[in-house]
Amino acid sequence: MKSCPTLWLRTARQLRTRSVYLGLLLISITAAGQLAHAIEAPPPNTTLARLHGQAIEQWSINAADTKGTVVFENGARADLEGWSGVIAGLGGLDAQAKEGGGAIGKAWSVFAYDRPGIGRSEPTERPRDGRQVVADLHALLLQQGHKPPYLLVGHSLGGLYMQLFARQYANEVQGLVLVDALYPGVIKKPQDFPFYARWGKELFFSRMAAREIDAIHATGEAVLALPWPAHIPVIRLINVPKSAGAVGVDFGVVNADEATIARVRALYPGAKTVVLDSDHQIQKANPEAVVQAIQELIRDR
Repeated sequence: MKSCPTLWLRTARQLRTRSVYLGLLLISITAAGQLAHAIEAPPPNTTLARLHGQAIEQWSINAADTKGTVVFENGARADLEGWSGVIAGLGGLDAQAKEGGGAIGKAWSVFAYDRPGIGRSEPTERPRDGRQVVADLHALLLQQGHKPPYLLVGHSLGGLYMQLFARQYANEVQGLVLVDALYPGVIKKPQDFPFYARWGKELFFSRMAAREIDAIHATGEAVLALPWPAHIPVIRLINVPKSAGAVGVDFGVVNADEATIARVRALYPGAKTVVLDSDHQIQKANPEAVVQAIQELIRDR
């Protein structure tokens, strides 16, 4: 895969613009045109698993003689249904099969879920930092019979979690697709948020989401504390809207200094970067782009 590292995060202004779409401390995000672009997909046929005594909503499709599992991680406050168009599109990976209510190629299994406090997943008092999120996801995958290799797909905050998963379980990961993802060091420590950002977080976010936001900086530190396994291919899908109405606001929570920008640029020097004029929720607005990235990493195996 060809690397295109200079196409993204060229300026501090771009970093601030992208932050508004990260789902952090926003009053609302309007995604006009998402439905027009989405691949038509059936509603997910979800089930409830139990982990640490709590219900977790999941969309688990186990393929016979599977070659691996495509694993999806949601952004902040997002639910698994946001991946419906992508999962429907993955029917093109191989011959069509109907299993677990979704269209999926016979060769690969699929797993998507809602973190505690989202959908039918019950809230938890367990920590909400990235280490705990990743450990719980790994345990859930094994519990549901999804063995490695894993192809990880993470959106926004979920992308930060998947970067940690890839480092924590490097020998089990085949590839990583980052969908307008959050990167370590971009968000400030919660105690450094301005008062209006802290107020907005408490007012507009659930307790579970607020706890995840408070742990973002620590999660980024955990990512940077582990070496990057260079054998894992990475594709980054970056939303750079061209519309005149696209306005970026960072609410004072973003580190946009030159050192942060340089560190993020250097994280994945061999990554392929795809820049889209889309929406922060690329998986809804342009699911075919996510499908293509997944297919590319599967073909490279």
